This record gives sequence, structure tokens and C-alpha cells, in this order.
Amino acid sequence: MNEGWTRLGLIAGGGALPRLVAEACAADGRLGCVIALQGFANPADYIDPVVRTIGQFGHVVKDLRAAGCDAVCFAGIVTRPDFRSFVPDMEGAKLLPKLLGAAVRGDDALLRVVVKAFEDQGLKVVGADELSSSLLAPEGLIGGEVDLDAHRGDIAKAMHMAAAIGTLDAGQGAVVCDGLVLALEAQEGTDAMLQRVAGLPENIRGTRQRPRGVLAKRPKPQQERRIDLPVVGVATVEGAAEAGLAGIAVEAGAALILGRDAVDEAARRHGIFVVGVSAHS
Repeated sequence: MNEGWTRLGLIAGGGALPRLVAEACAADGRLGCVIALQGFANPADYIDPVVRTIGQFGHVVKDLRAAGCDAVCFAGIVTRPDFRSFVPDMEGAKLLPKLLGAAVRGDDALLRVVVKAFEDQGLKVVGADELSSSLLAPEGLIGGEVDLDAHRGDIAKAMHMAAAIGTLDAGQGAVVCDGLVLALEAQEGTDAMLQRVAGLPENIRGTRQRPRGVLAKRPKPQQERRIDLPVVGVATVEGAAEAGLAGIAVEAGAALILGRDAVDEAARRHGIFVVGVSAHS
């Protein structure tokens, strides 16, 4: 853990993950600075953050160097930018042709360009899981008290479908109910996908009174795992419950659980499960 670097810069997007990463890294005195991305991160979540736009690559690198950072971590929700209204700084403008070329190949290709750009500046890119191993999903039941036996088929198929769309660099999630594929995640993200499932006819999905079906989340097989690992938090549990699902499955060791106790409490409250399963199960 934490090998090969001494001081971290956190590039924070939206959601709870970057705040948890900041807390974990600050605890051992190695947090150099937080770059709060405008329009995504809440600066009030951090002490003395630097607020930058997504196109200010040169300014961000200068901020990291001024703080003595030799490593960087990307955490939180950042949606794909509209390149038609993209306003980069000078260094960001130099990077733009590579970003545009990668964008047509998919999100993973785009993220790889971003990672390499920071590595080319001499910064080590580390994953959120390297900073707080307690965030990684373990194998087995993570939340809830549901008997999983009745849901094994849906878990297996949903995990298979999530891997299939991941191979195409399309998304990380899938919903299956009684063997029927209800939804595949694309650019809308998990929360919007679950809202879409909640709007489907009740004869093909579960309800709060009779939960059925499973949401699976797993990394894309070819994914750069230091960035954009699948995340499950309380909001995911609540979205799954609203969609009438019986539970959530993630790939053990390859997904992040935001507050395991809170996720367990929410799962119990809604009568659903959260489970980590082997990539080969």
C-alpha cells in the first residue's frame, strides 16, 4: 500500500467516494491537496480545496506540484464533457486532440488518455482502493439478511451481462429478473438505469412487496482499474429497492462499497441483499 509515492493530490468529482478517500489519506498525513472539479465536487466537503474546471489540465498539474504531490487519485462522479463547449487552458488544449480521438472509442479509452497525461507529468496514478482497502467489496454477503439461494441464477446472468457490455466499453451494470434482462447500463449511469427499471410493468419486475431480480456491477474486463471502479452506496441500495429488486451483486475485490455499515443498514431496512461474488462464479 502507498508504495512509490509520498504525497497525494486528490482530483474530486461528485458523490461520497472522494470525501472518504480524502479522509483515509489525510489520516496518515499524506494528503497534499484536493482539486474539486467545478460542477461535480462540493468544495465544502474539503479543507482548503482548489476549485478547477475539467479542462484546466495545466493549472491542475501546477497545483499538484505546488503542494508537493508526486501521486494523484481520481475519485467521484464526473460525466463525459461536451467537447463542443469545452474550455481548456493551454495545456488542456494540447491534450484535446487525444481526448477527442479517444472519446469515439469509449469511456475506458478516454480515461486511459487522462491517466497517461498525468503519468507523463511524473505523477503516479493510484486507485482509491489502494488508499483505503476497507472500501473494496469482500466476497460473500455484504448487506442484508436475505437467503441468496433463490437468486443465484439472476446473479450469475446479471454478472455475465455486465461483463458482456463491459467488453464493448458500454457500461458496468445490468439488471436481470427471473432470467429476463431488464436493463443494461450505458451513459445514463446506475441511478438512472434503476429509475428506468422502476418504470417497467410490474409483471416483469419485482415490487417493494415482492422483490425480484438483481442488479450486477463489475468493472469492464479491459478497464484501467485505478480509475472508475464500480461503486455501491446507500443511494444504490435505495434505487434498487425502489425498482423492486431483491438485491445487488458486485465483483469481489473489484468494486467499492461506500460505508459498509450504512449499506448494510439500508439493505436490511429495505429487505434486500448486497453480495460480493467471484469474477469466475
